[in-house]
Amino acid sequence: MRIISLLASATEIVCALGIENQLVGRAHECDFPASIKKLPICAELNFDASGTSREIDENLKTHVKAGHDLYKVNTELIQKLNPELIITQSHCEVCAVSKKDLLKAFGKDLTARVQIVSLQPNRLEDVWSGIREIAKAAQVADNGEAVIKRLTERLNRIREGTSDMALRPRVACIEWIEPMMCSGNWMPELIDIAGGANLFGEAGKHSPLVSWKDLVKANPDFILVVPCGFEIKRTREEMSVLSSKPGWLSLDAVINNRVILLDGNSYFNRPGPRLVDSTEMLAEIYHPELFFYGYKDSGWEYYGIQ
Repeated sequence: MRIISLLASATEIVCALGIENQLVGRAHECDFPASIKKLPICAELNFDASGTSREIDENLKTHVKAGHDLYKVNTELIQKLNPELIITQSHCEVCAVSKKDLLKAFGKDLTARVQIVSLQPNRLEDVWSGIREIAKAAQVADNGEAVIKRLTERLNRIREGTSDMALRPRVACIEWIEPMMCSGNWMPELIDIAGGANLFGEAGKHSPLVSWKDLVKANPDFILVVPCGFEIKRTREEMSVLSSKPGWLSLDAVINNRVILLDGNSYFNRPGPRLVDSTEMLAEIYHPELFFYGYKDSGWEYYGIQ
């Protein structure tokens, strides 16, 4: 089967299913595993996302207000690649190419010629459902169940160590810096499984805007900074936006060196197999006396320690 994935997490799912050799095209953000980078890029961003979080937010709003498409779909290349299955998403029109973008580019007759799987991962259970849906469409349903079994077993090992904890560290997870947003969707579930108590954002719902005043009032034990699509280096470069705010130095998380920078681009922002890696990271951050997976300095870093 000839498969095009227009979603980074879906590309990882296809590879986890053992059918990487059936991928013939990808979106620009699909970069894992490294072996898929040789595939032609079938869709990419149509606005500048190279600046700060504030600049990206402003560019995005200007782009949308002007009526421009956020993503550019290479219809000529996709037709040339002649896919039998295209994987896209309906979760967030900002984060990746959506089914709406695809149909706008090709017209609704595309669905008569090509099988389209459109994922909508709002919670962990939706991620498992997405794996099943892709596996079924690719005719490897048994592989899908095997992948889900392996992933849930890893999560259950963490649950067993944290389920009886009466005292859990209170966690603020910042998913965007300017304007400040705290993580919703699957992140509150990961925080809970890892033994934390999430302060902002609700499982299954999009990430809410949160005022600095409310974060200071909550005074979290841990502050996780994991901007959508940012690697750790890029996040660190923008941390002065937060550290210069009034009350920063009085926060318990800052005083106790519990401000953590995480690789959102590779892990937490991608609703695929590596959400389990993400949960393992959280477990070793909150409870190093119980968990050690060795992700420090690759998947996460302390902000206060250079």
